[in-house]
Amino acid sequence: MNEPDSRAAVETSAAIEIVWRMEAPKLVAGLMRLVRDLGAAEDLAHDALVAALEQWPRDGVPRNPGAWLMAAARRRGIDQLRRRSMQARKHDGLARELDEAIRVGAAPDEPAGADDIGDDLLRLMFIACHPVLPADARVALTLRLLGGLTTDEIARAFLVPEPTIAQRIVRAKKTLAKKQVPFEVPAPAERMVRLASLLEVIYLVFNEGYAASTGDDWMRPALCDEAMRLGRTLTTLIPAEAEVHGLVALMELQASRFGARLGPKGEAILLLEQDRNRWDRLLITRGLAALDRAVALDGGGGFYALQAGVAACHARAATPAATDWARIAALYARLVDVTRSPIVRLNHAVAVGMAQGPAAGLVLVDALATDTSLRAYPYLTAARGDLLERLGRLDEARAAFTQAASLAGNTRDRDVLLARARGRATTSP
Repeated sequence: MNEPDSRAAVETSAAIEIVWRMEAPKLVAGLMRLVRDLGAAEDLAHDALVAALEQWPRDGVPRNPGAWLMAAARRRGIDQLRRRSMQARKHDGLARELDEAIRVGAAPDEPAGADDIGDDLLRLMFIACHPVLPADARVALTLRLLGGLTTDEIARAFLVPEPTIAQRIVRAKKTLAKKQVPFEVPAPAERMVRLASLLEVIYLVFNEGYAASTGDDWMRPALCDEAMRLGRTLTTLIPAEAEVHGLVALMELQASRFGARLGPKGEAILLLEQDRNRWDRLLITRGLAALDRAVALDGGGGFYALQAGVAACHARAATPAATDWARIAALYARLVDVTRSPIVRLNHAVAVGMAQGPAAGLVLVDALATDTSLRAYPYLTAARGDLLERLGRLDEARAAFTQAASLAGNTRDRDVLLARARGRATTSP
C-alpha cells in the first residue's frame, strides 16, 4: 500500500471509530425495538461494525453512516431469523415484519425519524438502569450500551479486572431476559422509581470520575464527561422532568472546578484553596441555567436540584469568604429531610460549622460518631479533624487526620489527609 492509500485507510478507521461511538447506542436501541433481545441487538450491532470495517475502507464512508449501520444490522437479523425459521415457524412472521420495516423506511441512506430514535434511546436507558439489576451491573451495562465503552475501558476506568466487568454485563443481560423486562418507557405508576434508578447510575458514574474511590488518580474526567453527555441527552428526551435538569446542573457546576483541582505537580487542591479564576465559566453558566429550569419545573426541591443549589452557592462566590454558608446549611437541612442520609447529615454539620462556627459544627459531627454506616468513612473523621483544628485543639486534630488517612482508599486523598496531620495549614473540601 502506498503512502496516500495508507493515510486514507488510517483516516477511514478513525472515522469508523468516531461514527461507532456516536451511533452505537442508537443502533442497539433501534435493533432492540425490533428483536426484543438485548444480547441479540448488541451482537447485530457489532456485526454491522465488522461489515463497516470491511467495506468502508474500500468503498468510502457512506453519506449517512448511521443509517448504513442500521440497515446492515437489520439485514443480518433477518438472515438469522430466516435460518431459524425451520425450527420455529413464529420467526417467519417476525422476519416478514423486519422485511417490511426495511422496505418502507430503512434504506441505507435514510435515517430513522428523530422521534423514533429518541424513544428507543430512552427505552434503552430505562432497561440498562432497571432496578432489578444491582448498581454495579447497571453502571457497567449503561457504559457499555449507551457510552459505547469496551469492557476493557470500563474496567480500567473503575480499576476492576476486565473479566469482572464482562461477567457483570453478561449476568445483567441474562437477568433482564429471565425477568422478561419489556423494552418500553415505564408506565406513570412506576416511572419515578425507574427514573430515580436511571439518574442514580448517571450520578454514580460522574462521582467515580469526580472523586475516584480507589487508585492513584484523584479524578477520572472521561467518566465525568460520559455522565454529563448521558445527562444532557436525557434532558432532550424527557425535558419536563425537573430532577433530570437538577442532575445536569449539579454535574456541570462540579465539573467547572476541574481545572483548579490539581496543582502543577498533580497534587490535590481542596475547594476553598482553589484559584477560582481557573473555574470553567461556560460550565458554570450552563449549570446555573439547568438549575433555573429545575426550579421552574418543581421548585428545586429534589435530591439533585438541592445539591446543585449548594454547588451554585460556591460557583456564585467570587472568593471563599463570600460563600453563603448559611444558605448552604439550609439547603443541606432540606436534603436531610429528603434523604435521611448520614452522609448528607455530615455535609450539613460541616456547613453549620462554617456558618455558625466550628463548635456548633463539632456538636453535630460528634453526634454522627455512633452511626455504624459511617464507621469506615474517612470524611467523617476528616471533618472532625478540620473542626478541631479551627478550635485550636491541634493534637486531637492531627490524630483525626491520621485516622482518616488510614481509611482513605484513594492515594491523593490519603496524601492530603497526611499533610494535614503533619500540620500543614489548609481548609476543608
